[in-house]
Amino acid sequence: MKLHHASGSPNSRRVRMLIAEKGLDIALVAVDLSTREQLSDAYRAINPRAVVPALELDDGSVIAEAPVIMRYLDDAYSDVPLFGTTPEEKAVTAMWERRAELEGFAAVMQGVRNAAAGLKGRAISGPHGYEQIPDLVERSRQRVANFYSDLDARLKSVDFVAGDRFSAADITALVTVDFATRAFNMPVPEDANAVRRWYTAVSARGSAGA
Repeated sequence: MKLHHASGSPNSRRVRMLIAEKGLDIALVAVDLSTREQLSDAYRAINPRAVVPALELDDGSVIAEAPVIMRYLDDAYSDVPLFGTTPEEKAVTAMWERRAELEGFAAVMQGVRNAAAGLKGRAISGPHGYEQIPDLVERSRQRVANFYSDLDARLKSVDFVAGDRFSAADITALVTVDFATRAFNMPVPEDANAVRRWYTAVSARGSAGA
């Protein structure tokens, strides 16, 4: 298998972290976003949606979209389950992973893509061009602030996002926090003590550097 990815892509990092947690040996193929290689004919032949990451299987078929790749790898290599083992665990983990993506990750992405000068005409990733809407940036900041508040409330009662063990939900939440901090100038608030406790623990894992 090959993972087509970009080192600076938060979605790529989500998949790389899951791969690292599972100890899998999957070849990494770099896609240069700075030259918009993802829009090239060669890469579109791999993933017509023109985004990273994309997982190319041994038979040449391709699975795209970070959450889907994560679920595929978790099902295919179940020795280290990151989406739970029972139907209830799987449902709860998927629920919290989706909330982290929709309420946190997507909010940061929207804010960054509508603010960055280098993304004019590229406000939404993919094969089509969209103009930026500056008014969405402030709304994105409000959404991220609410994400931190809601995450802090959740983590006051559990050790990890989905419960008592590290899961894919923690991967997406951690990548969201780092993305918000580095690209959107919105680090964890000083008074979000539960998030800070959790962040210290999960960012110390070896997979965090993937």
